[in-house]
Amino acid sequence: MEILEATLEVLDEVGYDLLTMDAVAARAKASKATLYRRWKGKPELVVAAIMAHKGETVVPDTGSLRGDLLAAYCGSGGLNDPLAKSVLSAVVIAMGRDPEFAEVYRRDFIGPKIAVSRAIYDRARARGEVHPDVDLDVLAPALAGIVLHRAFLLGEAVTPDLVERILDQVVLPAALHGPASAPRPTV
Repeated sequence: MEILEATLEVLDEVGYDLLTMDAVAARAKASKATLYRRWKGKPELVVAAIMAHKGETVVPDTGSLRGDLLAAYCGSGGLNDPLAKSVLSAVVIAMGRDPEFAEVYRRDFIGPKIAVSRAIYDRARARGEVHPDVDLDVLAPALAGIVLHRAFLLGEAVTPDLVERILDQVVLPAALHGPASAPRPTV
């Protein structure tokens, strides 16, 4: 069994706190030395496993903000994958308990996601799809925040239809019209 796959399986079974390099090595039929040659420690190994499972972060370019966000959020199975949901639950808990893990996760996993999101919104702004007064630091994480809220707090399935409704009813109107205090564009 491949090491990163074994890491996700152990993470899914026991959570981050109880995951050990020994347990991963045993599951992968590898030595601990093999793990430590490739990864500094548990945080780096777990983040590498998550990144491998999610695939490469790419900036979609469909020609529209809506299309790009749909491609980014609906392209990889997302939170409908039971393993992905379990792993994200473990990550959220670990981030609150382990500052080193939180730092590695934010830097190596979230950082590239933020860069993709920013590129999508910057390109949309250049096309005139985003009001010039919109604070992208506030708007860009809105879709992910609403999706995660609905998945984890409300227990809803994250479907392309749900993502489309959030886009069409919240994110795109906010992007186009800007903050409440901004002058409204004349159409």
